[in-house]
Amino acid sequence: MSETETGTARETAAHDTVEAAVRAQLTKALGGVRGMVEAAVPTIAFTATYVAAKDVKLAVGAGVGAAVVLLLVRIAQRSSPQFVLNSLFGIAIAAFFALRSGKAENAFLPGIMLNAGYAAAMIFSIAVRWPVVGFIIGSVTGDPTAWRADPGIVRLCSRLTWLLVLPCILRVGVQYPIYLADGDQSGLLGPAKIVMGWPLQVAALAAMVWLLARGRTPIQRGDPAESEKPA
Repeated sequence: MSETETGTARETAAHDTVEAAVRAQLTKALGGVRGMVEAAVPTIAFTATYVAAKDVKLAVGAGVGAAVVLLLVRIAQRSSPQFVLNSLFGIAIAAFFALRSGKAENAFLPGIMLNAGYAAAMIFSIAVRWPVVGFIIGSVTGDPTAWRADPGIVRLCSRLTWLLVLPCILRVGVQYPIYLADGDQSGLLGPAKIVMGWPLQVAALAAMVWLLARGRTPIQRGDPAESEKPA
């Protein structure tokens, strides 16, 4: 058995219920408090610099610079740079939009579009009864689709996926009208993105934890030996 398979087996054995598995995987996906702070810092640096100096290039430099510093800290500590790299990628796209147009507010357009795309994709997954949270269960059990055999788990995953959809809808519903308003709206978009970033994500996670804490759905794990038998 490979090291990856061994790690997966240990993680699977650590969770006896669907609720515990989903709760653990969602926490890991957000990167904890540090991961969420790392996602917010470049935006804070970009917005604060632009509000103070009214210079798009300087603001972009501050945002990218903050992300690079966070990345160097991760490398120095030999910890996973995944969430910093995500943040760096995001601020790089925002910088491209802002520098290309010369308008600071356009730095926030990719995030608005991304949230709209996420919301549409997750709503579609619920509509076709393949809610995206179900694949979290699949990542723990080792079978990516077996969870669909249990209607109760499908319903649970649909409710959990809706809790992920709501922050995306709220972000688009608040930020897009600000973006469309006349004049430079970057001074409003920056704080709106920060306030509706990780705080909303934490609220969604808290709602998930509350929902998951109410249930004790056992994880049905197949016998690996059985899955290896020829059909």
